[in-house]
Amino acid sequence: MARVPVRVKKIGFLSFGHWSSVPGSETRSAADALLQSIELAVAAEELGADGAYYRVHHFARQLGSPFPLLAAVGARTARIEIGTAVVDMRYENPLYMAEDAGAADLIAGGRLQLGISRGSPEQVIDGWRYFGYELQEGETDADMGRGHAEVLLEVLRGKGFAQPSPRPMFPNPPGLLRVEPHSPGLRDRIWWGAGSQRTAAWAAELGMNMQSSTLISNESDKPFHAQQAEQIQVFRDAWRKAGHEREPRVSVSRSIFALVDDRDRAYFGRRNQDADQVGLIDAQTEAIFGRTYAAEPDVLIQQLREDTAVAAADTLLLTVPNQLGVDYNAHVIDSILAHVAPALGWR
Repeated sequence: MARVPVRVKKIGFLSFGHWSSVPGSETRSAADALLQSIELAVAAEELGADGAYYRVHHFARQLGSPFPLLAAVGARTARIEIGTAVVDMRYENPLYMAEDAGAADLIAGGRLQLGISRGSPEQVIDGWRYFGYELQEGETDADMGRGHAEVLLEVLRGKGFAQPSPRPMFPNPPGLLRVEPHSPGLRDRIWWGAGSQRTAAWAAELGMNMQSSTLISNESDKPFHAQQAEQIQVFRDAWRKAGHEREPRVSVSRSIFALVDDRDRAYFGRRNQDADQVGLIDAQTEAIFGRTYAAEPDVLIQQLREDTAVAAADTLLLTVPNQLGVDYNAHVIDSILAHVAPALGWR
């Protein structure tokens, strides 16, 4: 197999923001999860990391309401990118979302990288129905999620579309009105969490960047990283065909742990997840889940050299075990930045 040229990378973390009161958890409440998410972003910025990203799940003891958190992180940091991976668009009012995202991006000084998607299986059956959404005749929930995304993209262009009242409470500018606040440039910092080659091409056609996680549709008998690398190539080919003027960005997420001290060895030294796993995530979808990397730095470097998807991406998100606390997770990030990234040409 031909080796993929390695791209210099932005390296950030991705937190699911779990909380529970089980023994050993440093994150025992929703308040803990939110406040520690902010503190980890501050620590990651001080270490020289490039991004703080958060996963959004509803009806779960995990981070669920991203925009207050993103705004708070933006107010506490100065350089690091702040993002989501991903927001489930089946649950979202795209106009309200455009307001929230615009406000968070302005607070952060234009550092928001907003990852969105049609979503994955959730904690409850058709949870988006409880948020007030119903499918139209012949529509699937995936169709609805993509439809909400298309509305969001159009609104973020900043063009007026709403007819002003002839008797407004406050004076209006001339012409049709847009949602406010508007943050210029945010439209180009929307990412789609693509689970298949088809949705990767669709994202490229609409001019979104692409995120690909450790879970994608199983579309061949190839290893996870090879399938993901093909997905990235499909995205880039579709982007060029669409004729967009700017260069797109692509991120992948990985669970990577450098075993450099006794804590690392105790937590991850005996893990048995060094192979891909294939299974059904719903009745119709077979998925492949990528392996965990956990080894001494010199071994990690050799293993990661063979990961063609990581090589092809320009952004790497390190999934962190957030319940082990801010200090330990900062150590996890620092270990990769210091002991692994330079040897691989990522930085």
